[in-house]
Amino acid sequence: MVSNTSHPRAIRNYKFRIYPNKAQERKLLRWLETCRRIYNTALAQRRDAWEREKRSITRVEQQAWLKEAKKENDCYREVHSQVAQEVLFRVEKAFAGFFRRVKNGETPGYPRFKGKGRYKSITYTQFGEGKGASWHNDKLKLSKIGLVKIKRHREIPGKIKTVTIKKDASGRWYAVFAVEIELEQVKTHPGSAVGLDVRLEKFAALSDGSIIENPQYLRNTEKKIKHAQRHLSRKQKGSRNRAKARLKLAKLHAKVRNQRRDFLHKEARKLVSNYSFIAVEKLNVKGMVQNHHLAESISDASWSEFLAMLCYKAAEAGSRVIKVNPSGTTQECSSCGNKVPKGLSVRVHKCPHCGLVLDRDVNAARNILRKALEVA
Repeated sequence: MVSNTSHPRAIRNYKFRIYPNKAQERKLLRWLETCRRIYNTALAQRRDAWEREKRSITRVEQQAWLKEAKKENDCYREVHSQVAQEVLFRVEKAFAGFFRRVKNGETPGYPRFKGKGRYKSITYTQFGEGKGASWHNDKLKLSKIGLVKIKRHREIPGKIKTVTIKKDASGRWYAVFAVEIELEQVKTHPGSAVGLDVRLEKFAALSDGSIIENPQYLRNTEKKIKHAQRHLSRKQKGSRNRAKARLKLAKLHAKVRNQRRDFLHKEARKLVSNYSFIAVEKLNVKGMVQNHHLAESISDASWSEFLAMLCYKAAEAGSRVIKVNPSGTTQECSSCGNKVPKGLSVRVHKCPHCGLVLDRDVNAARNILRKALEVA
């Protein structure tokens, strides 16, 4: 007998570097500018309707407007229909946030118009043979753009729903595939469990005693970035040399960002591969970043991004992530439960009650795990 039980599904993004030729790049840049204009016009229509009549324009109405506008505008006609229609979805989404704030009695503030160069991506909303985007041998086929070279460094484990083409500040082009994947059923038996305590000096301490070192990519590249910033500030505004200097600085920032994301992905994957129950602390990163002395280090550690990755990778692997309040986890003894006060400079937990001697962060990680097991 065949089981009808289906696994839950989720959408995950997979990002790949693409290499459009010069003609394709020129067309993509034209499309970005055209989509920016469509976005701003559609946004203005919605703002005017609300200000004059307190009425909300629907996407269907704006689709009809766009269809007519294409007849008179060559630039609008050049853009693939899926790409142009998706712009209206972005406007609708932006205005949905506005109406949500109105409903909640907040001071809403309209969605902002996109300035020149501020529209960063386009999206094909269908993928597959005969649709807006598809595979053609080892290349990415984009309707009305052509065959684009792509660096497929890994397999895509599911059904591709959409593909977004974007250019980053360093001038590199990427294809981001939104993929529907099957999630594993959550394991009913906890199996191996671990607690995680994040810190600045080390990236994290685990309850099993292991330490994840903090690579501090931003700190390691700081001198080069500051030199590039000074070099940029000396260039005349609007000059070609200033544009080159800005690009060089953007590439340095992109390098740090890519190194950091690669590290976070690998560490999150290791954890969900080795443990089926992972306890972490609830972090108020936004509040912590307001401490200017710690802000740069916290940003470099990227805890929020790491925990988000950990949660979705755990869901894919059938593991559980439990978040707990970290209050008291540093001061309590993980062996006997007694409080052992210690300042920030004290790096070793020494319990006078039971004699436990342990790295303070590992002790905290064990307490985090205990708290999570109590509420799981």
